[in-house]
Amino acid sequence: MNEMTVNEQYQSICHLIKQKRLKEALVQLESYLWQCNKYELQTRLEQLQTSYHYMLQYMKVGVNDPGRKKLHAKLLTDTLEVTDQVKLSILDDISSNYYHRCRRTYYKEGQAFPISKIQNRLDAFHDDLAVSDLISKDKRVEIIKHYEDTLRQLFLQTYCNSDWSVEDETQANHLLASELVPVNALALLTSAVMLSLIKCFDVRKFTWLFQAYQSPHTFVSQRALVAIAIVFHFYPEQTSLYPQLSDLLDTLNEKTTFSTDILRVYKQLLLAQETEKIDKKMREEIIPEMIKNASSIKNMRLGIDDSDEEKDGVNPDWQNMLDDTELGDKLREMSELQMEGADVQMSTFASLKGFPFFRELHHWFYPFDKQQYDIETSMSGDYQDNKFFNMILDSGIFCNSDKYSLFFIMQQFPQSQRDMVFSQLTEQQMDEFMNDEKTKSFKNLTEQPHFVSNQYIQDLYRFFKLNTYRHEFRNPFNEKIELQKAPLLKPILNNEQALAAIVDFHLKKEHWVETAELCQNIIDLNGSLSTQSDLYQKLGYALQKTKKLDEAIAAYLKADTIKPDHIWTIRHLAACYRINHNYAQALEYYQKVEQISPDNRSIIYFIGSCLAEMSRYEEALNYFFKLDFIESNSLKAWRGVAWCSFIIEKYEQAAKYYQKIIEQKPQGIDYLNAGHVAWCSQDIKEAAILYEKAAALFDSKDIFVDMFYKDKEYLTAKGIDEDDISLMIDLL
Repeated sequence: MNEMTVNEQYQSICHLIKQKRLKEALVQLESYLWQCNKYELQTRLEQLQTSYHYMLQYMKVGVNDPGRKKLHAKLLTDTLEVTDQVKLSILDDISSNYYHRCRRTYYKEGQAFPISKIQNRLDAFHDDLAVSDLISKDKRVEIIKHYEDTLRQLFLQTYCNSDWSVEDETQANHLLASELVPVNALALLTSAVMLSLIKCFDVRKFTWLFQAYQSPHTFVSQRALVAIAIVFHFYPEQTSLYPQLSDLLDTLNEKTTFSTDILRVYKQLLLAQETEKIDKKMREEIIPEMIKNASSIKNMRLGIDDSDEEKDGVNPDWQNMLDDTELGDKLREMSELQMEGADVQMSTFASLKGFPFFRELHHWFYPFDKQQYDIETSMSGDYQDNKFFNMILDSGIFCNSDKYSLFFIMQQFPQSQRDMVFSQLTEQQMDEFMNDEKTKSFKNLTEQPHFVSNQYIQDLYRFFKLNTYRHEFRNPFNEKIELQKAPLLKPILNNEQALAAIVDFHLKKEHWVETAELCQNIIDLNGSLSTQSDLYQKLGYALQKTKKLDEAIAAYLKADTIKPDHIWTIRHLAACYRINHNYAQALEYYQKVEQISPDNRSIIYFIGSCLAEMSRYEEALNYFFKLDFIESNSLKAWRGVAWCSFIIEKYEQAAKYYQKIIEQKPQGIDYLNAGHVAWCSQDIKEAAILYEKAAALFDSKDIFVDMFYKDKEYLTAKGIDEDDISLMIDLL
């Protein structure tokens, strides 16, 4: 028996349970159970089989049982739980994974302690530490080491305990309620519970997280909230089978801000999934550009291609929620990412997780603490006395994991280099940093719930991406997160206001598929937002970006019906019709825009383009000439004038404008078209020269020949013999 076979059998049983094919699932589970020697699991299975048999018999004889639905749900969850325990029991004997090694250590070798005993140690920590300070430095280190060992014990035995008993849950609740247990220990326990739930769902642990969410300590409550969101992501259907969880959520919604909080964390998790994209942007765009233009960083601008109709951008009416980053400089872009809560430090610290400190699983989740054993034993006088360094470590600039990395990397520097780093700051800068109001503001910010949850998510992102055992964990950040689809969260997240907030996030991040899907979900709810034009604008825009032009047009038409003649809507309708080669309809809408904005350069250009596509070349010329008048050195206008002039056989005018283009920034197509003009003007020698230059600019001779033959109908219509086209190509 190998791990793959064990997991395949497990998935097969879970699939049957998910489909509520309980009879088949129980048969398979019976066979599965023979692979482990667990008498208590065998007993539970027999009880399940008996209960299900009687339930079916009562149903068969027509007994009206009002509790049948509830019993069925319980049988499903109990079967899932037994299946989980069977799988873990088998893997404990054969797997080399860290999780199963921990389980063997703590449960098969009997090293686990009752939570109550661990609590006694934690309760005494602060008093013991105070006493040790009166004795000696060595005694202090000894107390901190004992505390560290206790935290490790608590974390690992919680992590590998897949099935809390009633007593475990009660003791964990007592520990949570203790006023003596350090907050960092509670935060660490919360992470251990989450990690354990990721490995195996346990309703008692999940219920405990809701208790932790109501903790008065922000660092505990926000970790619990993030953990709840991740567990709902991993077990959307399974959580819905427990009636007590539904009741618990109803109570929380009445008494707390849970609905608002879970929506916030949902968006933060989605933002964390942008980290790789941000990391790439930081490495390839922002940082190199800042270094390159360090002396004039304020003038760094992103390029804008006005010729691209698609880059007309989002509706200006949405600007409160969307930033047009094309208009921002690189430094502001980075600042805005930070203000949004984006993880801009990942690229800096990803390579700094190789310290021995990070080989311990629980260290990835431990809040930064100068009383942590490794910090305490490494902290030298210059660190303790340096207020600026301490302020950095206490601030919210870095997540906890990165603070540890920063500390240990600085520890590797020689004393002279440390002094040099800190001496770079002038006295005035130090006073600015150490300003009491700013220090207080930093502290207040780092204690805000939204800040704490976001920092914790960054810690989690690093854990799932970088820890030594990352391949043993299912990574939520690599998966599509859709919490609104979890049955128990639907009343909270599957409503217009919540969905609209998620739509705005996905729209801002250019997640077009998700945006379109969620917009349609809002429309299906048939509430007040389904009558708002901007919802259909967003839907149309997302569909346009995914090239679903017919559906985009339908959405834009709906928006135009609700709010007629909105310039943004009709302009995008025109663009969709044009891209869809419906030039007559595109022209109609572009002309509507023209009435509102007669001197809009891109509209003038696209009207000319549509007229040219409809073979209305004289009218098209008027628009291209108008654009040439308004916009100096407009290559777009010149190309339009030159091509239309060529088609209506104004060869001299066409040659003049192609020459202007060639003197500026010519492309292969410009030389090709100029060659056509020369040939039709009977100047074969000049045509051959221009064609040769065109061929040199195309990526290959085949592409050049293909482009040449696409113009065959225009050339033959102007008297060029079809056979001569082949000869001209061979002539080159």
